[in-house]
Amino acid sequence: MALVSIRHLTRIFDVSKPWLNRLIERKPRALLTAVSDVSFNIEEKTVYALVGESGSGKSTIGKMLVGLLGPSEGAVEIRGTDLARETDAAKIDAVRADIQMIFQDPFASLNPRWRVRDIIVEPVAARGGDTTGLAERLLEQVGLSARDAGKFPHEFSGGQRQRICIARALASEPKLIVCDEPTSALDVSVQAQVLNLMSDLKDQFGLTYLFISHDLTVVQHMADRIGVLYLGRLVEEATPDDLFDDPKHPYTQMLLAAAPKLDGFGREVTPPTGEIPDPINPPPGCAYNPRCPLAERVCREQRPELREVRGARVACHMVE
Repeated sequence: MALVSIRHLTRIFDVSKPWLNRLIERKPRALLTAVSDVSFNIEEKTVYALVGESGSGKSTIGKMLVGLLGPSEGAVEIRGTDLARETDAAKIDAVRADIQMIFQDPFASLNPRWRVRDIIVEPVAARGGDTTGLAERLLEQVGLSARDAGKFPHEFSGGQRQRICIARALASEPKLIVCDEPTSALDVSVQAQVLNLMSDLKDQFGLTYLFISHDLTVVQHMADRIGVLYLGRLVEEATPDDLFDDPKHPYTQMLLAAAPKLDGFGREVTPPTGEIPDPINPPPGCAYNPRCPLAERVCREQRPELREVRGARVACHMVE
């Protein structure tokens, strides 16, 4: 059963200069398309990973899913409820209670003036729930001590702060957690500890994750399904086995070829050619065509649609 259904999601940001500057310089409005016509489902109690280069729209999709940003077009439905268009306040509140987010920078997402106890119980206290002993119990579940509840965020290491963020996300007993690169700011050894903790908590509480990352080795072990984004467009979606054993889109093949490998000493890899296009003025047709070695005329004229190819969904004219 799909917990989250994303349909034709688009987000456009107005990055224009002020009106008077545009008038004097005779320049039009500048519109940046961060997410362009993205559709996918997240099944309940699974991990869906979004990967891609910086600026591909991963975090923007995550923020639209939790309601921090509204979509310019399309819809995000959680258990059939579209938070952007729903008018029933009680239904919106019930759906929001089932969603939490873990941010990329744990220190920036924790209030430095609050004690850890107050930070963790805030989602429950805001709804009038019972918070007695909640912070201490959650701290022990994420591998910290109950005595840490009286400390401030600056007294912890990066990995411990991220564990506090995970405890805060679990406090309201959510069904869906959006993880926006939760381990990218941590050392490799600490990354493994946090990822193992998140995997254990998923099984223990029956959680669903949207896992946003640019680290392919992480998503290979965490995800049940992976979506590859390029310039705000979903170019390939597959299971980890299919994606890593048989990547079909040229961009996915480039990402996997560029990823570090333990047995890759001395190997020669052709570096990616070209630059990422300007999202304010993307190329016509397939967004990847200026860098693609397989690009033909149709790639420069028509945007490819996602279609089923050998168990995956791929947006490429040349996939066969």
